[in-house]
Amino acid sequence: MAAKNTDAHASASNSSITDSEAWQQLKAHFQQNRTLHMRDLFASNPERFHQFHIRLGDILLDYSKNRITDETRRLLIELAKTAGVESWRDKMFAGEHVNLTEDRAVMHVALRNRSQQAMYVDGLDVMPEIRQVLQKMRVFSDAVRSGEARGYNGGRIKSIINIGIGGSDLGPMVVCESMKPYAQRGLNAYFVSNADATHLQETLKQVEPESTLFVISSKSFTTQETMLNADSAKAWFLDLVGSEKAVARHFVAVTNNTEAAEDFGISADNIYQIWDWVGGRYSLWSAIGLPIALYLGMDHFEELLEGAHAMDQHFKTAPLEENMPVIMALLGVWYNNFFDAQSHAVMPYSQYLRRLPAYLQQLDMESNGKTIDREGERVDYLTGPIIWGEPGTNGQHAFFQLLHQGTKPVPADFLVPCISQNPMGNHHRVLVANCFAQTRALMHGKTTSEALDQLREEGVPDDEINTLFAHKVFDGNKPSNTLLFEKLTPKTLGSILALYEHKVFVQGVIWNINSFDQMGVEYGKELAGDIQGELSHREETHSYDSSTNALINYRKGIYYHQQDNNNYDKKS
Repeated sequence: MAAKNTDAHASASNSSITDSEAWQQLKAHFQQNRTLHMRDLFASNPERFHQFHIRLGDILLDYSKNRITDETRRLLIELAKTAGVESWRDKMFAGEHVNLTEDRAVMHVALRNRSQQAMYVDGLDVMPEIRQVLQKMRVFSDAVRSGEARGYNGGRIKSIINIGIGGSDLGPMVVCESMKPYAQRGLNAYFVSNADATHLQETLKQVEPESTLFVISSKSFTTQETMLNADSAKAWFLDLVGSEKAVARHFVAVTNNTEAAEDFGISADNIYQIWDWVGGRYSLWSAIGLPIALYLGMDHFEELLEGAHAMDQHFKTAPLEENMPVIMALLGVWYNNFFDAQSHAVMPYSQYLRRLPAYLQQLDMESNGKTIDREGERVDYLTGPIIWGEPGTNGQHAFFQLLHQGTKPVPADFLVPCISQNPMGNHHRVLVANCFAQTRALMHGKTTSEALDQLREEGVPDDEINTLFAHKVFDGNKPSNTLLFEKLTPKTLGSILALYEHKVFVQGVIWNINSFDQMGVEYGKELAGDIQGELSHREETHSYDSSTNALINYRKGIYYHQQDNNNYDKKS
């Protein structure tokens, strides 16, 4: 049963947010102001940037290039209050069971709590256990990195292979990829997730068993893809090493299922705990982050936690109108639900952040891709958007044409560091200039008169101008946020990732959905198990619809025909 919302502004239980006065006022405001152009808003208010930006530490959020006014912001804040954002936020930090369908607390914020303050789940202060696991991670990662902990033949560990999927893969992977400048020289980190054997095989080609440490990350230690890859990795290892005892020196686990991990051959000392109140896509801050500690060092892992904690405290205490996650969430609701913008682009102008869009896809789409609200009723409005993106400047030569002149509204986030980790000539100046230019062009556009003037200045003949000018016009008025930060450090990255976590949470509250389950993922897994059985024998399948039956039987025909040919060749 859904928890009662005690916020003074909260809407009545079981009523749709779209029926609220705040929503209806926003709807009327949208109709009255839908033709406003940001070009005119900037022209009429030279101080617009100062009104629409937030700074936290070295992170600056410029949200002035959005189709909003002071009144829009006021109405959006009122919507957040009506939905009970403050109340639900406080419940999450207090350890209440805000994951309603699974009756669990959602306490990833405790994992990065850098204060001495207790944090409770079901009446128990979880901080002592968290600190114990962090200390265990430090001891082990220090030992591996220093060479004290070695492989079965006495050699140093040179390669770390994380085997997981979903949050157990994307979280540590995006951090390790983003923080390469902080990695220890001579140590490489790899991430294997796909059930396609190619992912594992191509990774194993790059390593040697005697210098490789495998981290098996699965809360249940039964996740199909993870255990498939783990079993195959173990078989590869044993085939080359030939010693079961050596497994304990080269495999560690992050799991709740200690017994299964020990049966796999992992020493009890090398099993790291993860708790039920840690959701997979929020788990990089836990022992799931062990590959981060190994690759970057525990000091840098703790800097990551510190950055996230700083954002947590900001989210928890800042007034809604000055609250970075809240503002970003409300802007997303504004475009998603009033402008019918069904996707949201993320453009990191940093090659190190190239996997950030993939990480945010899971965080956002698995959290808020829901049609059922907290009361079990079907929603009558759009929920989570499609998240996509690529690093700049690559994206400019791929999909930016659609952003500038396409027919679909696509709000976008631009992220860029002021200082490069790899200064070389004027590379970074060019990168940053392109980032700022794109947000300016998306906002301002190019009018007909500007297009005509430009063509005339270029000396284009009049007959060509008449043909070309319409193609040179850009409507502009395309919204974007810019996240500008001094340098991409572990602390800054921690704050950015926590910012997006809280943004997603706020949007889930406004849409009255549970952002912390993923029921839609389970159905496909169930069917896959059944179909796997059908693929294991030659008999024709007739259990499903005609399409699925035909696909199964077509694959069987090809597979078993090949098997028969191989057997014939062997006999010959």
